[in-house]
Amino acid sequence: MEELFDLPIQTKQRNVSSKPFHGYLNHNLYQSFGIDEANLAEKVKDFTQQLWPDHGNQKISETMHVFSKYLLELDVMVRRMILESFGIEKYIDEHLNFTKYLFRMMKYSPPPDNDGDDEETKLGLRSHSDKNIITILHQYQVDALEIKTKDEKWFKVEPSQHSFIIMVGDSLCAFLNGRLSSPYHRVRMTAKKTRYSTALFSVPKTGVIIDSPEELMDEEHPRMFKPFEYNNYRDFFNTEAGRIAQSTLHAFCAL
Repeated sequence: MEELFDLPIQTKQRNVSSKPFHGYLNHNLYQSFGIDEANLAEKVKDFTQQLWPDHGNQKISETMHVFSKYLLELDVMVRRMILESFGIEKYIDEHLNFTKYLFRMMKYSPPPDNDGDDEETKLGLRSHSDKNIITILHQYQVDALEIKTKDEKWFKVEPSQHSFIIMVGDSLCAFLNGRLSSPYHRVRMTAKKTRYSTALFSVPKTGVIIDSPEELMDEEHPRMFKPFEYNNYRDFFNTEAGRIAQSTLHAFCAL
């Protein structure tokens, strides 16, 4: 990742995508690369070919491909466990088949020395809930992830260096009729050290309708959300109404 992020800015900007939150992003303390379907070897080769047009980068390609494949296996395992725990295992194959994956590598620079008590300058990533199905996150050496509890308090996540953090996204929250919530989280940089992290996002495929199974609805748990298509939800998040909503998911499709 150091080798990737040390490339000239003009080179990094070759990682382009027409999709929101894909490709190379760069703002404030945050930079990231995005690779669609990094579990497929040819997709990773396409990515390194963008950055090294003459010869690609076989070492980086192989590392990212193998790493993404292992994360995908973990994603599938966790989602199987979740659906089984709610007694809806008959939907597992259908649920897994409507998924694609986005792999992101992220770099957060330390805040400026003259920031004082200005909290805004410490935010590598503002408070948000993920819009996808499941996020598998790994933060290397520098802990900066904070999660908001249901009573509106922030706490810093401090896993071991060999642990992965798995978070429910809005799409899975809606599919499960709100039985699991998607947590608000942010990256707050307080250490004077660069932070690297990786994330695999499982994302609904285009055209798939996210709808809660009947088995998850009863008198105690009435239907919470209208069925929706993921891209429509993602597009709503990019509107002013979506950005200012306290809960984007509820603003978009709550009943």
